[in-house]
Amino acid sequence: MKQDTVKDILANPKYQELVTKRSKFAWTLSIIILVVYYAFVLVIAFDSSLLGIKVGSGVTTVGIPVGIGIILLSFILTGVYVKRANTEFDDLTNEVKKSIMKDK
Repeated sequence: MKQDTVKDILANPKYQELVTKRSKFAWTLSIIILVVYYAFVLVIAFDSSLLGIKVGSGVTTVGIPVGIGIILLSFILTGVYVKRANTEFDDLTNEVKKSIMKDK
């Protein structure tokens, strides 16, 4: 890629908007999952009996559905990111491409 093209892309307001929105969104989702995961680990470290409470008359404890919930939350947040990436972020990327191609 030519240096002029790189400069044009970096100076494009739509590209700057894309980078800003994508970064904020990715950090938000990352912080959500990190808070949930570390809260789970801290509960295990400081009050493991809380997650050791049995559910029903079987051997399943509260920790199992909570752990499964964290895994499901990870999949859901990934899906949310992919959905937004395939719509809003791709639209902004295409606008940047069109703008750069139009100028050339």
